Amino acid sequence: MDHVLNIADSYIFTPYVYPASWPEDGALRQIISLWVVTNLGAVLLYLGFGALSFFYVFDHKLMKHPQFIKNQLRKEIQLSVVSIFWMSFPTVAIFFLEIKGNGKLYDNISESSLGWPGLLLSIAGFLFFTDMCIYWIHRSMHHKNIYKHLHKQHHTFKIPTPLASHAFHPLDGFLQSLPYHVYPFIFPLHKVVYLSLFVFVNIWTISIHDGDYRLPGPLICLINGAAHHVDHHLFFNYNYGQYFTLWDRLGGSYRYPSALLGKGPHDHVRKLMAEAAHIQ
Repeated sequence: MDHVLNIADSYIFTPYVYPASWPEDGALRQIISLWVVTNLGAVLLYLGFGALSFFYVFDHKLMKHPQFIKNQLRKEIQLSVVSIFWMSFPTVAIFFLEIKGNGKLYDNISESSLGWPGLLLSIAGFLFFTDMCIYWIHRSMHHKNIYKHLHKQHHTFKIPTPLASHAFHPLDGFLQSLPYHVYPFIFPLHKVVYLSLFVFVNIWTISIHDGDYRLPGPLICLINGAAHHVDHHLFFNYNYGQYFTLWDRLGGSYRYPSALLGKGPHDHVRKLMAEAAHIQ
């Protein structure tokens, strides 16, 4: 985050916001700046890509599904914005540790003993590590003593839109994001790659709620896409994974997507519309 902070300081904070008596490397200024940048960045990512996905990818016929609740879009956005706000506080604490040199983030490829192959391996490692951790965190959120207090809010939306992607209880959302932040404290990771992956995981989270259930045949059993994830919303105890189906298979929670068997939400809506047309 230090690159983002430096850009924000150069073009906005130093010339227009902070008094000259506040040094750029002052802890209080950095924490305030990180909080502003984190909130604005997260909300813009969520609303920007969420809106694009909703208007250009999401099938609006799904809003006719009987489990699509009243005022759902407003509720999804409201819960997401509130969650992002509260999640930003512990997230900023982690970002502050990072910019102060804690962790294993680095600037230049030459700083990595493995060079470019190490950078590529770190991306694969990040995806594997975070997918594994999120699987178990997500699954724990379905424990009967936890679910009703935290994760139930997200499952209010049985037929989610892309704007449900960040609609979590703040503690639930932060805990599921924690592996992204923990990884660079354990393993070396290039700073630009880290920021890119941070953007990627936000877009991916939107994509698995977008109602587009298509996947190339060979990837159906490998990638945990929107078709898999909507079954998680509908049937609760399946498809906890974030990117891949690996941990669901190992954990006995994998379910082949109903949407790809002709039994998904689209099929239900089409059946209802056909019945209504027949009655008319």
